[in-house]
Amino acid sequence: MITEILTQIQSRLVAPKGQRNTFGNYDYRSCEDILNALKPLLAELNAVVTLSDEMVQVGDRIYVKATATLSTGTSDTYDEIKVTAYAREPFARKGMDDAQVTGATSSYARKYALSGLFAIDHTKDADHGPPPQ
Repeated sequence: MITEILTQIQSRLVAPKGQRNTFGNYDYRSCEDILNALKPLLAELNAVVTLSDEMVQVGDRIYVKATATLSTGTSDTYDEIKVTAYAREPFARKGMDDAQVTGATSSYARKYALSGLFAIDHTKDADHGPPPQ
């Protein structure tokens, strides 16, 4: 059953903060860090995670709607759970062309879709600033 597999992953997944922001002086985890930690569990539990993006416009702003899907089984017993997260593209980002801005926004939204699906806490991540001293 998919919920049993999800419970196993949520209780066993350890996704270390493998990235360092030297400007803000804090560690954080990327989408890739989560996926790298997740892959062995998926193989062991015979499950698959897929990620997809959709561009949506709200007012004059563009958002990336990322969906993380956990699936398992065969065509006869297929089951899945999906979680969606959104991230807004900035109007511009210094040193990045439009494709890079969209790619960075996609990675951010995917990270939070994965975090929601696998119950990963980001309260001390880059998005919330450094932890209190």
